[in-house]
Amino acid sequence: MEGLNPYTINVSGRLIDLAEPHIMGILNITPDSFYSDSRKLTEESIRLQVRKIVDEGGQMIDLGAYSSRPGADDVSVSEEMERLRKGMKVLREEAPGIPVSIDTFRADVAKMCVEELGADIINDISGGELDCNMFLTVARLGVPYVLMHMKGTPQNMQQEAHYENLMKEIMLYFAEKVQRLRDLGQKDIILDPGYGFAKTIDHNYELLQHQEMLKIFELPILVGLSRKSMVYNLLESTPQQALNGTSALHTLALLKGANILRVHDVKACAEVIKIVQKTLHF
Repeated sequence: MEGLNPYTINVSGRLIDLAEPHIMGILNITPDSFYSDSRKLTEESIRLQVRKIVDEGGQMIDLGAYSSRPGADDVSVSEEMERLRKGMKVLREEAPGIPVSIDTFRADVAKMCVEELGADIINDISGGELDCNMFLTVARLGVPYVLMHMKGTPQNMQQEAHYENLMKEIMLYFAEKVQRLRDLGQKDIILDPGYGFAKTIDHNYELLQHQEMLKIFELPILVGLSRKSMVYNLLESTPQQALNGTSALHTLALLKGANILRVHDVKACAEVIKIVQKTLHF
């Protein structure tokens, strides 16, 4: 797509070119994710969701076993690991070649998933804040790392949504953490502005308005906007009714430099990308 820098990431020895936007399909093996249709708990439902993501054009899958919705229940390390082992087994049977991102903020879980299960990417909602060993762990593992902006924890983050200058604080957050990761030898870093995490509706839309500022870091940008409260609260609807609003946000995010879209609805997202690309090619 015109306007995007041709970033590449090394995924298990394969260079993935993010000059064209990529779709990361969501696979939640949790009983309490905010969007109920995304919860896949049985082996058969996991299998069907993997097939659906691949058939509709997803190029990556984000596997999560710990709900990060506001106020979510805590999950033990052992329970998170067990869920991920179950999900990864089915995922690899159905789609052995697709890059798999693990949505976890725990270094031990990240290590297990890469070394034992062959995961390709670590997606950390906490930016290393909830486990002081995460940065060193991913640097040693040598896998791409999604660095997200958040304050607090999933249990209290919405009480932390206070900023004197939102964009300045987010930019300083990324500058400091990118430097720390680089100092540890981390090569592939992907930035996630953290829509919905310790942010009010107004914060989210201010962030989207200025998302292109993140390009100064010359790193790929991943966004997670799919069916979030910034859509359904604004439109006075529900997560189930938020697909149309999500597509609008995906369009804006692409125009402001997003390289990876993390989504529940792969087919709809692929259509958005196709339309935006066609428009920008003239």
